[in-house]
Amino acid sequence: MTGKQLSLLAGGGSAALLIAALGFQAAGYAPCELCILQRWPHLAAVVIAALVWLTGWVRALAVLGMIAAAVAMGLAVYHAGVEWQIWAGPSHCSGGVGDLASMTTAELMSRLQSAPVVRCDEIAWSLFGISMAGWNAIFSAMLVRVWGLAAKRGVQRG
Repeated sequence: MTGKQLSLLAGGGSAALLIAALGFQAAGYAPCELCILQRWPHLAAVVIAALVWLTGWVRALAVLGMIAAAVAMGLAVYHAGVEWQIWAGPSHCSGGVGDLASMTTAELMSRLQSAPVVRCDEIAWSLFGISMAGWNAIFSAMLVRVWGLAAKRGVQRG
């Protein structure tokens, strides 16, 4: 495959991950804050693939696509680690106590009413013991590789 074809394949992979995420959301799996954060680099990768298709500039754009996929992978690894209790996640979506002990009852009630419903440290769905964040990390790692191959094979015009 040419660098351009590989770029389009990688962009299509990111688009497929976004469609899958939206499909899970439509099926009733509400995303947490970290889930939504993981979508942005994939959206950037789709835009980058479209730019490769429109301009033919493969090498430089493929490097940007590889960076976007690597960011998505990093966020997904972080989220999976939060889900598996390997490290702490953001206190506002991982059930951390934070400053709750020093709050008045009224402040606590206000905080609870405005708190996000979906927790970042709970696995909503898994397959073979791997959560959605874990699968996103695996597929994003594959996309990093595809973007890397695209950059290696790409030429500035062609």
